[in-house]
Amino acid sequence: MLRLKQRWEFLRVASAGHKWVSPGMIVQAWRHEEDEAGEVFRIGYTVSKKVGGAIERNRAKRRLRAVAEKIILLHAKPGYDFILIGRKSTLKRAFPALMQDLETALRKLDAYNK
Repeated sequence: MLRLKQRWEFLRVASAGHKWVSPGMIVQAWRHEEDEAGEVFRIGYTVSKKVGGAIERNRAKRRLRAVAEKIILLHAKPGYDFILIGRKSTLKRAFPALMQDLETALRKLDAYNK
């Protein structure tokens, strides 16, 4: 899985305006141009200080990465950039519920590959 790390990459995905809000996370998606990344997808993670201190933010990012490994690797259409944004409930939400949140988000964003 390739990672989004630069601020301009995050801003490009956010400016696309395609997002889905669920209780456990917010998912933003942007479809690549045909000549850009081809058949890969990239993913970025962000958690604000509203979630908590550094320990809580890192825990939320670890949970998001674990969910992404299970769902995005299997079910995401290639050619997309995704940003997973952690929320306060990301820390307390059951792991199967987080997986369902991400799967639902992919379906709603038309990025689900059966």
